[in-house]
Amino acid sequence: MDRMPDNLYSGSGFSEWEIGDVTMLLHKGIYHLFHLIIPNHDYIAHAVSKDGLTWRRVKNALFVGDPGDWDDDMLWTMQVYENKGRFEMYYTGLQRKDRGVVSKIGLALSDDLFNWEKVMDEVFPFGPRAPFYETYENNPRFWISFRDPFRYDYDGKTFFLICTRAAAGPVSRRGCVGLVELQSKELIFHPPMHYPMVYDDVECPCVFELDGRHYLLGSIREDVTVRYWFAPAFLGEYHCFHNNVLLPRGNYAARIIQDGEHLLVYNFFYANGNVNAHRIFPPPKQLITDDKGRLVLKSYYRWDQMVLNTVEQSQMGKMIMLFKNPTAVTYEEEGSWICSARSGYEVFVIQKTAPCFIWEGILTVEGMGKLGLVSDIDEEGSGYYYSFDVINSVVTVKSWGYNPVDPRSDFIFEVLQDNVFHLKEQKEFHFRLIRYGNYIELAIDGVVKLSLIDYRYFGNGIGLYSSSSSVSLSRSTVKNLPVPESEYSGDTGAS
Repeated sequence: MDRMPDNLYSGSGFSEWEIGDVTMLLHKGIYHLFHLIIPNHDYIAHAVSKDGLTWRRVKNALFVGDPGDWDDDMLWTMQVYENKGRFEMYYTGLQRKDRGVVSKIGLALSDDLFNWEKVMDEVFPFGPRAPFYETYENNPRFWISFRDPFRYDYDGKTFFLICTRAAAGPVSRRGCVGLVELQSKELIFHPPMHYPMVYDDVECPCVFELDGRHYLLGSIREDVTVRYWFAPAFLGEYHCFHNNVLLPRGNYAARIIQDGEHLLVYNFFYANGNVNAHRIFPPPKQLITDDKGRLVLKSYYRWDQMVLNTVEQSQMGKMIMLFKNPTAVTYEEEGSWICSARSGYEVFVIQKTAPCFIWEGILTVEGMGKLGLVSDIDEEGSGYYYSFDVINSVVTVKSWGYNPVDPRSDFIFEVLQDNVFHLKEQKEFHFRLIRYGNYIELAIDGVVKLSLIDYRYFGNGIGLYSSSSSVSLSRSTVKNLPVPESEYSGDTGAS
């Protein structure tokens, strides 16, 4: 199968990593995406979609100011907020005369989301103030963090969450979520809403209420993840669970949107987890909570609306042992496929029925050895390997295969992403693997654990692998999906 083109939205032109921090608004059935343009930061782009997956660029929203304006250097992270029939864009601006070391919060207004007018008044733009936050006079780095605004109305009051830094503490650990209240035309600077005392910055903060608690999201540069904290009330004390990573490595700048009964989280993705790599806007996930109040990621509800046809396990054809391991066997028993290898690896492959698909089923595990799924595998065994460590409850996806360009290092082996999962005592679990263009999503027992984008493999095979283990696959289906459309391959119909 030929390499699939990059059809997920990336905003790319000359550079492969032009898309920056994002904000999204749903209005009259149309999704509106606003994002930065990297590395110039000279305008805020605008794209529209009917399904939240296929995007079309429209009129750019905002540009840097003219020379001498407060925002004549760069534009940084923004939020678009609907307020009584009008739209407000709170955005970050930098000025050339400050050499880009001072960021401030500005405001632009629109009646239609397409035409924006900047506001200059007694409130906007505004920057950091003492005594709670670093200012130009109290900043050991000589660079001010005061950006990424997020408006949140609570109990009849208007607040802004800001990515900023506390006025005291270890220099590399002062990152906090600042809190500024707007009363009429007066700004009140409160102590930090949350100060973890461990990160350089807590970027793109946002807050929401779900199932009786408030949850705070922040993107962390140290490990390129999205983390979260919780509190009993908006202005309460925020805490974290033992594992507070919401979106695993490579996912960044997450914000939320209410889509009917669904609360969605969206972000951009750094390919290969590298901040200077290709950036893409992946499909959103849904947020719910579990019985302990922890945030849980669910697959986007629109996937099931896109299914073209479904192939049952009995219709998938014969499973092939790719490596022909003499200690391996595969057979069918009461509607289940049993795959095992006593010694060494074996990859058990069937042919996928479409380039884009949802593959799901029940895996039952016996033994202590290695096991997992494979996708996009070719006849050499090159492809993606999804390993399930059922003893330590860790799931990992690797790109693993032949490297034809270097005979002295003729293999590729790279861990792309990993996460923890909860396994039932009987070592049986449901998996759901989505392959859509270059997007990969893996859910275990209905909870999304891996969410990433990679470009390396597009082979024809999917299947299982085993080494000193026995795996049973049952109640499996492959649901074929359409190939994603690129921005220029068709019109979304949105305007």
